[in-house]
Amino acid sequence: MNSPKASANEHPNADLAYQKAILGSVSRTFALTIPLLPVAIEKVIGNTYLLCRIVDTIEDAAELNAEVKQTLSQLFLDAVLGKVPVDAFVTPCLAALHHYGNQDELDLIAHTPTVLRILRTCPNDDQVAVSRCVSIMSEGMSHFHGRQNPAGLKDLAEFEEYCYVVAGVVGELLTTVFSKHSPAFAKSLAGHEALALAFGQALQMTNILKDSPEDKARGVSWKPVNMSQAQLMGIAYQKLEDSLKYIKLIPKKEVGMRRFCFLAFGLAVMTLAKIASRTELNDRDEVKLSRNTVMVFYAFTKIAAANNTLVQLFFQAFGKSLKKYSATN
Repeated sequence: MNSPKASANEHPNADLAYQKAILGSVSRTFALTIPLLPVAIEKVIGNTYLLCRIVDTIEDAAELNAEVKQTLSQLFLDAVLGKVPVDAFVTPCLAALHHYGNQDELDLIAHTPTVLRILRTCPNDDQVAVSRCVSIMSEGMSHFHGRQNPAGLKDLAEFEEYCYVVAGVVGELLTTVFSKHSPAFAKSLAGHEALALAFGQALQMTNILKDSPEDKARGVSWKPVNMSQAQLMGIAYQKLEDSLKYIKLIPKKEVGMRRFCFLAFGLAVMTLAKIASRTELNDRDEVKLSRNTVMVFYAFTKIAAANNTLVQLFFQAFGKSLKKYSATN
């Protein structure tokens, strides 16, 4: 019997089966959160995640120099925008990554045609929003490829810029798609659009802090120089506070959207709390949440996501160890 991966190009339903299958292979977290979304927007958000994951794979490939990464990033963007045939990206990318260790991510790159076929079946305005997100992320990461160094980014402003191009822009995309689906959300968000950036940036800051030992081992740091861990934790806490405000603006009847955001938010809060409990972090596995912890929290979101009081109480309880850092900035 053929797996979803093997049969991905045979039929539109098989394309979607591939998207679901590979999502579970490349991201434990998003394989949990994305299916919580309303069916009308699950496909486009899952598709966007996979496109962004391809950009991330190029970024994470330690064996590639900055010039090769920039070339591949541009080819990928051109393929997404329909400027070049998709094979013009896939073939040289797989050749460049022939020593890359993550087979699931290589499989995803090989199936870039499948992912783009799915994108082309989405409503036109969703395609425009996704193309904007991928363009900003791809061009932004390409810019930062040439700035990789062991010391880190030059200052807080550059750090904020990096967090925007790799995650803040995703917060903007989510908001665009959510607002189209829920006019009530669009109305409540008016005047508070910056909260969408904070939501994406909070998740990215968590990843930067969690992955810093592995980044250091490959001679890279995405932290700003001359900023302490305590200062960064303080900024992360402020971003989480804004993320909580963002979640509360989602109408309570939009349970799927709320659970999607609250689950990602909660896992970030608990991960940062584990980082805060350590004087030194030598390996990201030291602060990795157990599967049991993730599943317990997943169950909790069923009860809490639509209840602002429970959402707030969770943040107060698990963010307590982080709040002390808020006075650092």
